[in-house]
Amino acid sequence: MNSKPSARTAAPRSRGWTLGHIAGAPVIVTPSWFLAAAVLTLVFGPTVQSQLPSLGPAAYLVSATFVIMLFASVFLHEVAHALVARARGQEVHELAITLWGGHTAYSGGLTRPLDGFLVAVVGPLTNIALAGGFWLAFQARLGSVLDVPALLLFAGAASNAFVGLFNLLPGLPLDGGQILEAAVWRVTGSRSTGTVVAGWAGRLIAVGLLGWALVSELVAPLLRGTPPDISTVLFSALIAAFLWAGATSAIAGGRRRDAISSLRAGNLADRVVTVPLGSTVAAALAARSPAGPGEALPRVVVVGHDDVPLAVLDDGAASSVPPEARERTGVDAVSVPFVPRSAVGPEVGGQDLLRHLATSSGGARLVPVVDGGRVTGVLDLARVARAVRGS
Repeated sequence: MNSKPSARTAAPRSRGWTLGHIAGAPVIVTPSWFLAAAVLTLVFGPTVQSQLPSLGPAAYLVSATFVIMLFASVFLHEVAHALVARARGQEVHELAITLWGGHTAYSGGLTRPLDGFLVAVVGPLTNIALAGGFWLAFQARLGSVLDVPALLLFAGAASNAFVGLFNLLPGLPLDGGQILEAAVWRVTGSRSTGTVVAGWAGRLIAVGLLGWALVSELVAPLLRGTPPDISTVLFSALIAAFLWAGATSAIAGGRRRDAISSLRAGNLADRVVTVPLGSTVAAALAARSPAGPGEALPRVVVVGHDDVPLAVLDDGAASSVPPEARERTGVDAVSVPFVPRSAVGPEVGGQDLLRHLATSSGGARLVPVVDGGRVTGVLDLARVARAVRGS
C-alpha cells in the first residue's frame, strides 16, 4: 500500500478490471486480488470460529466480510493518495487493488519535499482515522456478549491501526519511507540522497522483520519445547522479501535519478554546421569539414532569418541525389524540419531536459540546441535514451 511516483511517461497499466475513475485515473482490481481475498478468508476463518463458536461454517462468511472491509479500507488509503497527488499537481495514472493491498501510480515530477510528504502521509492517516471510527463504533456496539457486528467493528479497528502504523515505518517502499525521503531531501537539498537513505532504511526494516519472525516464532518456541509458528515465519519472510525488493528498486532509482541530473543537452548534442535556406545540396555537403579520427561528421542545419534553425539535413536523402543534380537541388528537399518550439538550451539537463523532450519534441527524433539565438548542436533523442539507460 503505497504511492508510486513514476517516470513522466506512464508505466504500463496494471492488468485487471476497471471499476470506475477517481482523480481522472482508472480504479483497477487485479486478478491477484481474488487470490489474496480467498487466502485471507481461509486464514481468518478459524479465528472467527474461535471467537464465535456458534457460527459453525458461517464463520467463513464473516471472515470474507472482514476481508472485503479490509480491502475497502485499503482502497480509501489509495484514494487519499490519489486526491492529494492530483491536488499537488501530479498526473494520477491508476489506483490498483492488488495481492499486496494496493498502489497509486502518478507522475509529474515532484519538485518540493512538502509535496512528497503530503502525498505519502495522507494514506496512513486515513487508516488511522478509520481505526478510530471503527473503535468508537465497537465501543458503542459492545454489550455483555460479543456478536458478529461487534467482532467486525473490532477487526476493522485493529486492521486499520496495523495498516496505518506499519505503513508509517520509515523505509521504502512504504509510505513512511517516502516521508523519510522527503525529510532527507529537505535537509540535504537532494531528492536522490533522500531516496537512497530511505531505501537502505527499507532494507533494514526487511531484515529486522525477518529476524523478529525467526527469533520469536521459530527459535524461541523450539527452546521452550513448544511448536514453532511456521506460517507466521513464512508470511513474514514473504513480506520481508517484498520490502527488500522494493527498497532495492528505490535505491537503484535514486542513483539513476542522480546520474540523470548530470545530463546536459549541450554535452549530448552532435556538432553542427549551418547553411542558409535556399542553399543547394552541393553547398550543404561542402560546408562540412572532414571528421577527425573517431569523430562523426557534423550535422548540417538549415537556418532562416536571424539564424533560426528550420531543418536538419537527411544524410541518406542527400546521398541519394545524383552528383550531377546536387548543384540544382535545394537543400530543403532533403532536410527534415524541426518541430516548432522544440529547441532546447545547452545547459538544460536532468528531469527538466526529459520533460522538455517529452512535451515539446512532437515525436521527432532530432531537436536543435540553441544558445543565445544561435544553433550550437542537434540533440538526438536516441542518444538521450541511451544515456538514460546507461545511468
